[in-house]
Amino acid sequence: MCKRIRAYLEYIDKILSHDLPVVAGFDENGEYEYPPQKDVIPTRKEYERILVHHLEQIAFFQHERLVHLLVTILFALLTFGCLFICLLNFHPMLLVLFVALLVLLIPYIAHYYILENGVQKMYRQYDELIKKML
Repeated sequence: MCKRIRAYLEYIDKILSHDLPVVAGFDENGEYEYPPQKDVIPTRKEYERILVHHLEQIAFFQHERLVHLLVTILFALLTFGCLFICLLNFHPMLLVLFVALLVLLIPYIAHYYILENGVQKMYRQYDELIKKML
């Protein structure tokens, strides 16, 4: 998912900087159907089309962000609950469980961070698209 959001953000940035035609699609690797070009200025109709698509992508990534937030919160609660129980009644297996949960929690936080910042950037891109349309 991180690869996809980064590729999509770069795709919209290239359209906003007039380096890529609006009709260019992209895949998860960030490869474009059309080679990047300079000074490709979209028409209002093309901006409207990309704006609708952008709103759909924002909704998709917002949903993904919500799911990852819930999973991250669950893992954080389990991790700190395990730590609390381990401090009250030490048992080596609880310590192993705590370490395992902590090892899972750190990548979840990093992934959620990327999703959150990606969606925030998409909001800024949306504002830029609106400005360019007017």
